[in-house]
Amino acid sequence: MNEMANIQLSRASVAPRFPAHPVAGMAGTSLKHDHLPSIMANGVERGFFEVHAENYMGAGGPPHDALTRIRRDYPVSLHGVCMSIGGPQPLDKTHLGRFKALVDRYEPALVSEHLAWSTHETTYFNDLLPLPYTQTTLARVAEHIDEVQEAIGRPILLENPSTYVLFLQSTMSETEFLRELVRHTGCGLLLDVNNVFVSATNHGYSALGYLGDFPLEHVGEIHLAGHAEQADDEGDLLLIDSHDGPVADAVWKLYDIVIGQCGPVPTLVEWDSEIPDWPILKAEAAAAQAILDRHAYRFMPGKAHAAG
Repeated sequence: MNEMANIQLSRASVAPRFPAHPVAGMAGTSLKHDHLPSIMANGVERGFFEVHAENYMGAGGPPHDALTRIRRDYPVSLHGVCMSIGGPQPLDKTHLGRFKALVDRYEPALVSEHLAWSTHETTYFNDLLPLPYTQTTLARVAEHIDEVQEAIGRPILLENPSTYVLFLQSTMSETEFLRELVRHTGCGLLLDVNNVFVSATNHGYSALGYLGDFPLEHVGEIHLAGHAEQADDEGDLLLIDSHDGPVADAVWKLYDIVIGQCGPVPTLVEWDSEIPDWPILKAEAAAAQAILDRHAYRFMPGKAHAAG
């Protein structure tokens, strides 16, 4: 038995602190503390909430109080944004230790990070930066994923990035790179459909073609979000993964296609700035839930689920 299996068995013997709420087939939203009174006033409803790990790395205080209240009644997805898994330098052991402590503390249904880097030596960038898709990069990222998974005792989901530049050094496509990471590490994937649309538009390739090459069988969570339109230095359209508005119609259409192919994968609507009142964000999750429910019957035992 390998070391990862031993870790998972030892963790399975530890009594959980929270109920094991199901998350399959559900839509959820980012947890914003301003929404907490409305969420609690409505009583327990169907869905789940996602939090950014870095907002909860202190020992206590209001953030943990709010998350503890939510976690008693809902599944939680823990989404890391600063691990810099794609970076050239070793992972920050202190940061990884805090990440592990959060996984242990809240027993999230889903744990994820980004195929990106955000740290160089002692400088921390407020962005998720792209990387070249080469064999050298593959080996380094796989090593980092192995380190994270060994530390927390469970597989993670790795998210495809939104990109604004491409590397001439790349020797494989993004979808090939992600497929190889799954094969090397046993991780799962977080498919961000908005990121697919943003990157495809910015680089002039087909979003449907990208999704046709994506290893959907390894997707454990889906993200949806809004994006902003800008112009680049040459006046061409440039999309920014801004998370500051509703999901675009084109992204909803892609999402419907994806769910029709891979089934009712847990889906999270991100909205991280220009945050609306709770009923607006809740309605976005309800729209995702309607698509999940519409396709769910085709993936029940005994039902045919050919794409279409």
